[in-house]
Amino acid sequence: MILRGCLGCQALTILAGALRAQSEESYPSLPDSQQQQGVPGGELSKGQFAASKVFPGTVRDYWIYVPKQVEQGGEVGVMVFQDGGKYAKRDGGGFRALNVFDNLIHKGEMPVTIGLFIQPGVVPAQGDGAQARFNRSFEYDSVDDRYSKFLIDEMLPFVEAEHGIKFSKDPNRNAICGSSSGGIAAFVAAWHRPDVFRRVFTTVGTYVSLRGGDTLAGLVRKTEPKPLRIFLQDGKNDLNIYGGDWWIANQQMLRALQWSGYEVNHAFADGGHNGKHGAAIFPDVMRWLWETDEVESHPENSQHEAKRFLVEGEGWEVVGEGYGWAEGVASTADGTLYFTDVPKSKLYRVTPGGAPEIIVEDTGKANGISLGADGRLYGASGGARQIRAWDLESLEMEVIADGTSCNDIVVRHDGTIYYSDPAQSTIWMIDGQTRERVAVDRFKDCNGIGLSADQTQLFVAHFPGRFIYSFTIREDGTLANKQPYFHMEIPVNENVGKLDGMCVTSEGWLVATSAAGVQICDQPGRSHLIIPMPHGSRRPSYVAFGGEGGKTLYVGNVDKVYKRKTKMVGAPSWKGPVKPPKPKL
Repeated sequence: MILRGCLGCQALTILAGALRAQSEESYPSLPDSQQQQGVPGGELSKGQFAASKVFPGTVRDYWIYVPKQVEQGGEVGVMVFQDGGKYAKRDGGGFRALNVFDNLIHKGEMPVTIGLFIQPGVVPAQGDGAQARFNRSFEYDSVDDRYSKFLIDEMLPFVEAEHGIKFSKDPNRNAICGSSSGGIAAFVAAWHRPDVFRRVFTTVGTYVSLRGGDTLAGLVRKTEPKPLRIFLQDGKNDLNIYGGDWWIANQQMLRALQWSGYEVNHAFADGGHNGKHGAAIFPDVMRWLWETDEVESHPENSQHEAKRFLVEGEGWEVVGEGYGWAEGVASTADGTLYFTDVPKSKLYRVTPGGAPEIIVEDTGKANGISLGADGRLYGASGGARQIRAWDLESLEMEVIADGTSCNDIVVRHDGTIYYSDPAQSTIWMIDGQTRERVAVDRFKDCNGIGLSADQTQLFVAHFPGRFIYSFTIREDGTLANKQPYFHMEIPVNENVGKLDGMCVTSEGWLVATSAAGVQICDQPGRSHLIIPMPHGSRRPSYVAFGGEGGKTLYVGNVDKVYKRKTKMVGAPSWKGPVKPPKPKL
């Protein structure tokens, strides 16, 4: 019934001829959707969950289907269905997932897998004449990580405890499915947590502008590819309403996934916004989803920007952990790394191949740090209200400026210092020769600060927003031509970008930290790549290049410091100005 064996652009197609002669909404039911004689059946149980903290006050029904082949006490994979009631049936129309599970497991065409069928939450009405709150769109259409947290931190553990089951910790064994808003919910849950779900099936997916779904295709193109295997179904007569065009949106998602090298397949036909086509192809889709033992990302099939900037096979590595707030990061020419722990007021050093060691016991709660061309390390010591400089050999400290609140700092090759002062909503300059301190801009909620590769522009992050501002540096070091220049991606359904520390490459790329991850922007101010931090880590707050050839990216990440090998070469200000090539405009 479908073409098989393609990871990329090949569509699954409906049989020609007889099928085209039928109504667009009439599809044959495959034998694997029917109960078969001699095929063992499992057990379906119904329950209710009403203890969510992610979605407080909600009550929802669920069904769990345990195939006959599930071994007592062993770990087993799970496939989670949104709007679960319509899937957990044997008879009538629809997906009849129980029959499909039985038949395919019996034939060895999918692994032994438990089906978990979950309804969206409802907050019950407060009395007669009152209306309940129906949480379906809030839970399903939102593009943040709330629903994945609900599933992984609440629902799955509850079902394990309630039914004596151990779900597999191997994400390759777990899948997730949904239709319409349930479809986007399935994709988003796997998108946020590929460490739990790797296989996704969506029918008439709502990748449109209801609660940010229209941004997903763009984020797929910009975010470092994730190991997901995805099947999309839709029809030409799907919805076209106030929130968007479902048919176009599903095609955009498909093309974004293909362009990014995902394991993706699809079946597009002429149907409308219903589950008829999806139900007809469900058995073959399940075969395709489980065709491989492991799901991987595929750089060889990708045109993604991750190939330009990142080294294939190299991920994040922990340099050190257990810090109160790892913030300022800087690296010297020999690859020695320095970073601060702000609340503990410590300065750490990591020599090549070594472990972090404390070299300054009291930094005055230094936040941002920057190496100067004079070989000293400059710090914004906010706790002491000072700008300080440490000699890296003797560790002697000099106070450069006193009585000033401060947050982040950067030092030009000529010794001019710029630092952000969010408490006073001010950007300050300290002359490299006279040490005169001058307010050069009023800037509410200023935070991270950096220089362009040629050191003629100053960049300042607006912490709660989505823009990093660019200034021209005049001959006397003062600032002009302020613009909200770098358009950063922020997490959908959040209002805070948490834009923080930054650095630049020799080719003029800006590398900046944000709530969405580490972002790489071109000189014209556009975000090309989002590099997520490992799941469970805190937000990145500071970034610098170092290591051999200046190609290792170091990130201060609150309680940890990470590193990652890249294809980029850093352009630290202490090395002197570098004129990058003209960008593509």
